[in-house]
Amino acid sequence: MTPRPSPGGQEGFTLLEILVAMAIFSIVAYMAYGGFAAVLKQQQIVDASSARLRAVQFSVRQLANDFAQLQPRPVREELGEGWRGALLAGGRELQAAELTRAGWPNPLGRPRPTLQRVAYRVEDGILIRSYWPVLDRLLEEEPVETELVDGVIELRFRFLGTGAEWVEEWPAPDADGNPRLIPRAVEITMELEDWGEIVRLVEVAG
Repeated sequence: MTPRPSPGGQEGFTLLEILVAMAIFSIVAYMAYGGFAAVLKQQQIVDASSARLRAVQFSVRQLANDFAQLQPRPVREELGEGWRGALLAGGRELQAAELTRAGWPNPLGRPRPTLQRVAYRVEDGILIRSYWPVLDRLLEEEPVETELVDGVIELRFRFLGTGAEWVEEWPAPDADGNPRLIPRAVEITMELEDWGEIVRLVEVAG
């Protein structure tokens, strides 16, 4: 745009030219903001998807690690009468699964075993992992709980018994009552609202 001479001999812009320039600037700014907002929204979607992926992967890996290190070590009942099996799942159990696992890290060298009693349950769509500081716990000892992932519809298991048959609860209905009995393999199925079913087959080392 060519400046117009002003009555005083000084060059300047007319009001119309200024309004046109402001209108063009506003349009460009609006388009730039719209593009930035779209990029920002896309980044938020990517971040949320990445966080979801990490949570699901960590949960599945934690489940697989716990069952892969399953040990034939029962624990005492809270009241001291009888034993709870090395693995309990299905039936009338409050937890989806409760088990004794090996490989509990102890970097500080505290006076505690490397075995750990853990449990899993789904509550309000959230997968929760619990563990107890000691194996043979008392009634007043509360577990340490960690929320792993949300949006969980169901968590279920199948267990490969010694006779190569798959059962949906443990101890198996025809078990001999041995609390040290553990399966040869575990099939873990976690059903999510957004991902559907995730299935992992874990061989038991113990």
